[in-house]
Amino acid sequence: MPHAHDSTPSVHLRVPTDEDAVAWYRVFDDPEVMEFHGGRSAEYSVYDELTARQRRHDAELGHCLWTVLDDAGQVLGFTGAQPWPHESFGPVGEVEIGWRLGRASWGHGYATAAARVTLERLRALGLREVVAMVNTRNARSAALAERLGMRQAESYTIPLTDQEAYCFRLEL
Repeated sequence: MPHAHDSTPSVHLRVPTDEDAVAWYRVFDDPEVMEFHGGRSAEYSVYDELTARQRRHDAELGHCLWTVLDDAGQVLGFTGAQPWPHESFGPVGEVEIGWRLGRASWGHGYATAAARVTLERLRALGLREVVAMVNTRNARSAALAERLGMRQAESYTIPLTDQEAYCFRLEL
């Protein structure tokens, strides 16, 4: 696995399009990518609904899970922020920053670069704090949260899987 480059790669973020639902479905169709997101590939309809919800978030809130593109316009995955989507557990009422990239994009610094752009956008919107929920076994995401300056706060049990997740926090 290649190591992150010393220089930050160039990334571009856009509000997800209808076509991005297909792109997300394809780049996330990998058991390793989905290991901490249910363990198996999701149906296309999940991404169709997710991209539509993100367009609504962007229109209403000014932020969402944006599609991440490289300089060639290739869809790498998503990074951004949305309201915490669960009402029964976790940081209810908070804004969660999140990221998911296709495996081919791992280890190149894309997630870090895109998450930093996300934080800049959220600061510009006047948000005061964000959280990141990370499965305790997901060392890559925990390391990214720490690179962003987030601090591990509380932890939660994920009801459907009975696994533990750390809640990282960052004051903006």
